[in-house]
Amino acid sequence: MATPPTRAGTKGVPREHRLRQMLEAATEEFGTRGYVAASLPAIAARVGVTKTLLHQYLGTKEDLYVACLVPVGDRLLEAVRAAMGVDGTGPDTPLRVLRGIFEALEGRREAWFVLYDTTLPPGGEAERRASEYRSAIDALAAGGTAELLRTAGSTDPLDADALKYVWRDLVATLVRWWVKHPEQTPAAMTDRCARLFAAAATLTSDGRAG
Repeated sequence: MATPPTRAGTKGVPREHRLRQMLEAATEEFGTRGYVAASLPAIAARVGVTKTLLHQYLGTKEDLYVACLVPVGDRLLEAVRAAMGVDGTGPDTPLRVLRGIFEALEGRREAWFVLYDTTLPPGGEAERRASEYRSAIDALAAGGTAELLRTAGSTDPLDADALKYVWRDLVATLVRWWVKHPEQTPAAMTDRCARLFAAAATLTSDGRAG
């Protein structure tokens, strides 16, 4: 993974710093193992505290997940909004959004999988809060993809819906690839995506010409 396990002692550590250590360790655990498989004793061990102290600071496992989720969700949502708000929607918008996502995740890449965790118990606070963030990001993606299609001459709502799903899966796939290549910076990933998009556009154009 992109981030090595956190192991830090806590004797004499200020409360705010200790809390930050716990959240960083929990984000890594949830991001790499998923909610169901994540272990509170493992999180506590990463920080060098007891499970009891972890509960005292952050409550239940679900409380801990939500505490990790909120900064991740806020950061990603703001990154997408900022990228889409620059000069309106245009041909370079997808790359701007991708760069914003990469930059928001740099240093804690597994945080993406905290937000997009498929193991969250249905009906709980964790699933509800994650769904709110995902829906907000999806709404931005839906608006952006629909605008790109209109620019290209398509107003078919099914085209827009299909492209939204393609975009969401594409972003998730690119992040997974990035996690496996920790040497790749956000700028390098953005450049790589630009080359891939250009190649895909060329192949599509050649196919139509043929």
